[in-house]
Amino acid sequence: MTTRAFGDMAVEVDGTGDPVIMIHGLGGTSNTWTPQMPLFADGYQSIRPDLPGAGRTPTGTFVSIETLVECVADIAKSLGIPSAHLLGHSMGTIVCQHLAVAHPSLVRSLALFGPLLEPTEPVRQALRDRAALARREGMADIADALVQAGTSLETKKQQPVTVALVREIMMRQPSEGYAQNCEALASAQAADLSQIACPVLLMTGDEDLVAPPTIARIMDQNLERVRTVILPRCGHWATFERPKEVNRELQGFLRTIH
Repeated sequence: MTTRAFGDMAVEVDGTGDPVIMIHGLGGTSNTWTPQMPLFADGYQSIRPDLPGAGRTPTGTFVSIETLVECVADIAKSLGIPSAHLLGHSMGTIVCQHLAVAHPSLVRSLALFGPLLEPTEPVRQALRDRAALARREGMADIADALVQAGTSLETKKQQPVTVALVREIMMRQPSEGYAQNCEALASAQAADLSQIACPVLLMTGDEDLVAPPTIARIMDQNLERVRTVILPRCGHWATFERPKEVNRELQGFLRTIH
């Protein structure tokens, strides 16, 4: 794995071939996509940023969905990438959707895991409250609560390493960076799905409480070229909880795109 700096952003860039840009979600990092790396070992260039305020990238002056969209577009421009496949998780799926609308020529396809449209009003307030908690008390209690809510019952019983990994990623988030990303998600607006013409893969878990299957089904009805997969006994962290199934579906999806 090769870490490169794009301004203040830490970005993992590996391989050569078809570019794939992978956008993590709230509380995630570039490591969200580590289970997918064997899939992209040959014939792909994988680009995995730590978005502003997450992982190894410091918080900017202001974080919003719009600034995250432009950060990703700037990385592609710096690497000389005219078009790429985009993978997104959770909040990253909103970034990907807006990228497909704002920069349609950049986006060859979208694979969205735990896809979201926009928060409901109660969730917006809960995210603002969580931002205040992160600033006031740090990440420990937030990480513990989100691990319980974000992983399936089977994952908690049978995959202790996965549970530990999700918890550790969130525990390591800088409090202010996480708070600003909470506020960015709280202010997010849904992208216009009617403007997304590229092929789309939607995947979520049947026990995903953050992005329940109802959201994927709504999106499915409003996208032209879409495949939707609901993974059994899976929560919100599908790339960790069901990596074999995710990779199989993702490989099949990418093979259909020319």
